[in-house]
Amino acid sequence: MKNDSYFMAQAIVEAQKSLNEGGIPIGAVLVVDGEVVGRGHNRLLQAESAILHGEMDCIESAGRLQGADYQKSALYTTLSPCTMCSGAIMLYNIHRVVIGENTTLIGPEELLRE
Repeated sequence: MKNDSYFMAQAIVEAQKSLNEGGIPIGAVLVVDGEVVGRGHNRLLQAESAILHGEMDCIESAGRLQGADYQKSALYTTLSPCTMCSGAIMLYNIHRVVIGENTTLIGPEELLRE
């Protein structure tokens, strides 16, 4: 059965990809109706990017979804989303965010709760 643990494990797989590439081990998956529609991992170092955090890479890889799909989606991320990623989550009205850990970094989680 696909549940939060299953999808977080998928985000961890993405984080491992980043680590294997010499990057920062942060990963994310976007889920709609119980299916992964986007995957991403932190590619700041690999792509010499200023914005390719795991969440941003994941949202980008999902492509353009319908507004209704974003509203019923869940984003699983291995690390608390930063302000930039939280802004994208709010911009696309992603309904639910499941965070793996927030001791390494804590983003504006209260803003996401609102």
